[in-house]
Parts: sequence; structure tokens; C-alpha cells
Amino acid sequence: MYWRKSSYSGEDAEHNCVELARTPDTVLLRESDEPHIVITTTPAALRALTRAVRAGRFDQLSR
Repeated sequence: MYWRKSSYSGEDAEHNCVELARTPDTVLLRESDEPHIVITTTPAALRALTRAVRAGRFDQLSR
């Protein structure tokens, strides 16, 4: 399995980020600084979350 992270994260160990991997039916997510904790979701659920974030539906959580 191949874990991918954003190219904006940088390459050194001090730049932690969310990493993604894909299996035939699921998407796996983990934080690079806690790689033993993995969240599993479906591609459809991840798309829905991404759309909601882009639409600003969670903006009030960061205020």
C-alpha cells in the first residue's frame, strides 16, 4: 500500500500532515506523526467531506 501526502507538506520529519492510501473499496487516512492510528472511510464519504469543507460548512469550528 502506498501512502500519499500533500506536496505542500514538505519532506522533512517536522512537517506532519494527513496521509491517504487507497484500497479497492476504501480510503485510509492517518496523521504522519501517528501512523499507527488509521481511519477507514469510503471514497463517497471522503468526497462528501471534502465538498462540505470547501463549501465552508465547518468554518465556525475554527473560530
